[in-house]
Amino acid sequence: MRVEDHLTLQGEQFQNDNSDRMRIKIEDYKSAEMQILMHHVYEYKKGLRNLVLHTMNRREKHITEEMLTRKGISFYMQQLPSGKINVFFGNDKCVKIIESFGHKTLNDFTDEEDFILGTMLGYDRMQQCERFLKRRTTKAQMLGKTGS
Repeated sequence: MRVEDHLTLQGEQFQNDNSDRMRIKIEDYKSAEMQILMHHVYEYKKGLRNLVLHTMNRREKHITEEMLTRKGISFYMQQLPSGKINVFFGNDKCVKIIESFGHKTLNDFTDEEDFILGTMLGYDRMQQCERFLKRRTTKAQMLGKTGS
């Protein structure tokens, strides 16, 4: 086999055998969004994260689905009105929890869902507690003003 028939990307070897299995090309990983995605995958595989939220352009959806599937990583994709997609991936249990929230945008998450997501993404727990309380206080104030 020729040297050109093997491509290496961040330690992963791809065999260029011109079959249907080889749909992803090295060029597909050159965009900044894909480079960041690959870094997030690296962090997940090293155990630095249990869940990752990556927002990217919709045109790279197929490449992302194929790559995460090939790596055996659980994921959930959410279409955004802006033409982008949110890609949640990582631990199967974490992804299932996100899926259970339904097809809501992040802005539509309840206070509890927002808290759970932040905690699973690895944000500081005390900051998540402060954010939760602030969201609750803001909602209570808004309800109080409209209810007068």
